[in-house]
Amino acid sequence: MSIFQQFESLSQSLDGTLLYDTLHKILYATDASAYRIMPEAVALPKTTEDIVKLMHFAREHKISLTPRTAGTSLAGQTVGSGIVVDVSKHFTDIVSFDAAKKTITVQPGVIRDELNLYLKPHGLFFGPNTSTSSRCMIGGMVGNNSSGTTSIRYGVTRDKIVEIKAVLSDGSQVVFGELSSEAFIEKTKGDSLENAIYRKLYEELSVAATQEEIKKEFPKPEIHRRNTGYAVDILLKSDLFGGNEPTINVGKLLCGSEGTLAFTTEVTLKVDDLPPTNNVMVVAHFHTIQESLEAVVTAMKHHLYTCEMMDDTILNCTKTNREQAKNRFFIQGDPKAVIMMEVGSYVSMEDAEAQANALIADLELYQFGYALPKIYGSDIDKINELRKAGLGLLGSIVGDNKAADSIEDTAVELSDLPNYIADFSAMMARHGQEAIYYAHAGAGEIHLRPVLNLKTKEGVYQFRNIATEVAVLVKKYRGSLSGEHGDGIVRGEFLPFMIGEKNYDLLKRIKLAFDPYSVLNIGKIVNALKMDENLRFEPGREEPEIQTIQDFSDSMGILRLAEKCNGSGDCRKPASAGGTLCPSYRATKNEKDTTRARANALREYLTQSEKDNKFNHKELYEVFELCVSCKACASECPSNVDVASLKAEFLYQYQKANGFTIRNKIFANNAKLNKLGSVFPALTNFMVNQPLVKKGMGVAPKREVPLLAPKSFRKWLESNKSNKITDSFVNGQVFLFCDEFTNYYDVQVGIDAFELLTELGYEVLVVDHEESARAYISKGFLEEAKSIANKNVSIFAPIVTAEIPLIGIEPSAILTFRDEYLRLADDKVASEKLSKNCLTVEEFFKREIDAAKIHADQFSNDGKQIKIHGHCHQKSLSTIEATFAMLNLPKNNKVTIYNSGCCGMAGSFGYEKEHYDISMQMGEDTLFPKIRATESKVAIAAAGTSCRHQIYDGTNRKAQHPVTILRSCLK
Repeated sequence: MSIFQQFESLSQSLDGTLLYDTLHKILYATDASAYRIMPEAVALPKTTEDIVKLMHFAREHKISLTPRTAGTSLAGQTVGSGIVVDVSKHFTDIVSFDAAKKTITVQPGVIRDELNLYLKPHGLFFGPNTSTSSRCMIGGMVGNNSSGTTSIRYGVTRDKIVEIKAVLSDGSQVVFGELSSEAFIEKTKGDSLENAIYRKLYEELSVAATQEEIKKEFPKPEIHRRNTGYAVDILLKSDLFGGNEPTINVGKLLCGSEGTLAFTTEVTLKVDDLPPTNNVMVVAHFHTIQESLEAVVTAMKHHLYTCEMMDDTILNCTKTNREQAKNRFFIQGDPKAVIMMEVGSYVSMEDAEAQANALIADLELYQFGYALPKIYGSDIDKINELRKAGLGLLGSIVGDNKAADSIEDTAVELSDLPNYIADFSAMMARHGQEAIYYAHAGAGEIHLRPVLNLKTKEGVYQFRNIATEVAVLVKKYRGSLSGEHGDGIVRGEFLPFMIGEKNYDLLKRIKLAFDPYSVLNIGKIVNALKMDENLRFEPGREEPEIQTIQDFSDSMGILRLAEKCNGSGDCRKPASAGGTLCPSYRATKNEKDTTRARANALREYLTQSEKDNKFNHKELYEVFELCVSCKACASECPSNVDVASLKAEFLYQYQKANGFTIRNKIFANNAKLNKLGSVFPALTNFMVNQPLVKKGMGVAPKREVPLLAPKSFRKWLESNKSNKITDSFVNGQVFLFCDEFTNYYDVQVGIDAFELLTELGYEVLVVDHEESARAYISKGFLEEAKSIANKNVSIFAPIVTAEIPLIGIEPSAILTFRDEYLRLADDKVASEKLSKNCLTVEEFFKREIDAAKIHADQFSNDGKQIKIHGHCHQKSLSTIEATFAMLNLPKNNKVTIYNSGCCGMAGSFGYEKEHYDISMQMGEDTLFPKIRATESKVAIAAAGTSCRHQIYDGTNRKAQHPVTILRSCLK
């Protein structure tokens, strides 16, 4: 029987899913590490019985199982050549909660931050807090013994383990929890694999010489964050093995074992009381890295909740990230490094303030830091978000030289930190390197990253050479080569040196006891794969030159734009995390529908395909299909991977080879067809909504095709030339972009904008111009879009200025000038200059309000209650705050912003019959429930025409454009 037949048989026996097509193997070949290993299959089990069946299959066919949740591992733990078992989709239940005992039992696919949302009403939280907490899952945190920013106060994941339910390599299901010494001895008796494991641990760790070897070679016990091999040193605390604790918990050994000993199905955790809400953060600014780390020793004498460091490389990356640029408000001058130190008090804000002042006084006494600002309230959250984005931000570095994960997880005793860093800096200088520093400084853990080109043989040589020298340096200080990211592939090879050959042999024997069939995550921790093989990039390969119609020179080409994705998985965050990224993943919970998957698949085919047109692969069509081009990835992804631009280019190149469908031609040429249809709009409206016509166009039966207005906006303008509202244009002139949606569908919105601006003292100029090309871009008709971009740039560039800007009503249309035109237009200088003076109507109003040209006394005091849903392109390329400022101007208006993601319509996407259900699911994720909960007297503002249609279809509520609402507020 062939392997495919075997997989087919296995697939039919599972309640979950087994995937062994090329695309899914590509998507699971990488995680957030430097490695790429193609699996034979991917399993999405639904039940524990599925995992048992997979274990039996693996044992019978001598194939490895690699457990995986969010796939954000940095050491290569979640890639493997056998079956990758992804529990993130179905193992997501909170099983039980005991508030009195402060324990909670969860399945491994529960997201850390969602767990804490569940616990918050009870005044509790799970302390370990990784930078990926919005999408990382408890199973991965247990596998890596994760810790994060809060470990100096709340410990690491291992400290929280009460009990672990797991499937052993023979398929038996066991529970590892706290046992008395007597109960442990009792477990050694019997013939089961569980009994054999306890027996082996007892035999090995009872030997005095073994105990002494562990104590001598393992990292210093004072280093709380240590993930070196298996945590046998923790077991030595038991009175069974020379310690003084009367109980022992083998579950703590599983924590940090990276799925190499057992397959976790449930975890019971201890949780803590919520941290204090009276907080002050002191952000110390330093001229040198060395000074910043010397200051940590002084800072940690205080009662800190967090003590985190970032260097200037990461801070500089925030300047070019749309989301994080807003969060660097606290930076003073040009620091080489900053340390963020948070104090807190359960007593009062005054007490927290006193603690912060004492910390500052101590730092000033020793002359640490040139600036020591204090940060309060929600601004602390913004700084923490910036810090969390650090790893992803490093992916935004343009070019082939990237921050490499090879030495990024070292930890030493706090008192050794300054000397360790001095030695490290000297070593890096010898290599001609200046590393990137990103640290849990208060815990003595430094995420050091050399900048290497792993596409070259020299870069890979340095990858190994630097890692080897750092291992020697860490060993000198009896530190841990891994503080929280795990050994995996990148550090597993160094374990014999780090803990000694005798201890390493002990780990191998323990692995054999747990996994005699050699099926659990082979090649990690023991018998590890070589750290400089199986890399994501093939060293010395001649990189393909990919010709594109769009200009991707800002990333040095489309391939390097895709390669910016480092796998950090921000696109997997759930709706509860806020933001928009990524609507399709939120709807399906499939890795295939993440922006990470799209970047990975495109990178794979652009480098591995032997076709002349490397875009011509059905797998690429499949992975891009549900991308709604919301552009959230361009702002919320720290690495700035603009997948919407990648999709537009892919569609263009793919359709060049395979042809453009009739439906795509209809949607792309929508403006031209509307021009014809507007001659007899009533007839057109009747025809396009006939069931047979909709069926022929591939439109979902439940959708109503938008109706053409009786008269276009341009015709209204022509017929109302003489009906002047005023001759007094005290505020000057503006150009209004007559977009194709406003012109044919939303004419009243255009009228509202025109008359509102006129009444406020602006002369509104509308010239002849082309449509925006939005529909052409979304459907991959880039030659047509390029032509339109060139024409519009030539029309507007000579006449639009900062004083007389071009403003737009439909966000997706006007923002094309600021985004896609920069990639499409031939005249780069003109398009760049023009883009700076193209504003959404909301941005224009905010600008004029700030300039005191528009006043509250021009509007009624009656007051309206208004809730705003932001268009995705506004959120990514503009700001919703401008809409808030505009609608909040009338004195008694009460305006709030929905924390809503993508509405799901996305232009024509939601009208397409095969996408209707997924479109509505996207709306249900956050937007629809919030609108249904909104009182009928509250006005709903939505700038996007697609948003307004989707809101009506999903909730039967009519939303209005902000200019319509503001016009109704005029006196």
